[in-house]
Amino acid sequence: MTVTAAAVPAATADESLYRILLIEDDAADALLVEELLHDTGLHVELTVRPTLAQARSALATAPVDCILLDLHLPDAAGTAAVTAVRTLAPHTAVIVLTGLSEARAGTDAMAAGAQDYLVKGKVEADLLRRSVRYAVYRSRTERAGIEAQATQLRAEENARLQRGLLPPPILDTSTVTVTSRYLPGGARALLGGDFLDVVDDDGLLHAVVGDVSGHGPDAAALGVLLRIAWRSLILGGHRGEDLLHLMERILVAERGNLSMFATCTLLTLDQNAATATLHLAGHHEPLLTTTEGTREVVAAHGIALGILPGLRSWPHTTVPLPPSGSLTIYTDGLTEGHNGTTGTRLGVEGLLTLIGRLPPCDPATHVDLLIKETHTLNAGRHTDDLAVLRLDWEGRQKR
Repeated sequence: MTVTAAAVPAATADESLYRILLIEDDAADALLVEELLHDTGLHVELTVRPTLAQARSALATAPVDCILLDLHLPDAAGTAAVTAVRTLAPHTAVIVLTGLSEARAGTDAMAAGAQDYLVKGKVEADLLRRSVRYAVYRSRTERAGIEAQATQLRAEENARLQRGLLPPPILDTSTVTVTSRYLPGGARALLGGDFLDVVDDDGLLHAVVGDVSGHGPDAAALGVLLRIAWRSLILGGHRGEDLLHLMERILVAERGNLSMFATCTLLTLDQNAATATLHLAGHHEPLLTTTEGTREVVAAHGIALGILPGLRSWPHTTVPLPPSGSLTIYTDGLTEGHNGTTGTRLGVEGLLTLIGRLPPCDPATHVDLLIKETHTLNAGRHTDDLAVLRLDWEGRQKR
């Protein structure tokens, strides 16, 4: 049976709606509770179930703010009934209804998880009103505390993963200025699999920017793994196609889902030779900024890691560099958002137009402005993780 308490005068009515489930097998007691609830002045939606089994079905189909529980049901009694209800609805307020002769039953029920207890035959409307409001408030406060703790733990886990996805670069002798940004997508900042890294080794600057398919902890964990693998392999002397082959073997061995793959750009910057060598594994080209403006680098494309393991199709491209300039490598979270109200995606052309409108500024400010402007144009309509790596150099020494 489901009933809604009759409307009460506006001066005494509580504006909140209290969805109450009464678990009571005595029809006379159930009617008494219904009348008391009417007299409380609360805005109540009351559902009555005579057994715990039927209450289970009610809890599965509709949310409840408060449960009024009789301790003597056909299929549950005493603290066992409280424990069963708390298991079914762990974050819902529970008020126990006891008999006059049950002195310890109420306190035992509260020890088992009930917010309050009331003695049948001694309950007045004002007492019931205060009890329901307090129990619901306490339950909601406890739930908010649990959710806040879970959010904090999730944020701490994300921070640990983000440190793995965005590590400090190893720059022993390089004069290149490194600017990097990582922003998780999604309303709750759930990490994805974008990753980046920079290592200075043997007088060359090596960089990687990658994107594991999917979102969430699995993609993030695989992204961290690939990033660490890349750094270890670089420091171990592996380069180019050999490096990508080993990264692919690691991806295939570690991915939990056979459909997971990763795209990435490998870059080796040689300031003395004034060149950058690129390997694109399913990734798009970087942007080259010179005194004449910004353009997309023309480079050969290879297959993403994990699509066809063992194919080893990763041609390289060597790009001449100006005396001063910058290279920007990014994941598609920067270009797949909407381009304002045009109904189209920003894309590379839109990104280049946007860059052309930005005022002259230092690399870090430029990257921050670029991200801010793309987010403004997108207006929250498309959410994806975003990694940006910008490398600036000037005044190289020729061999």
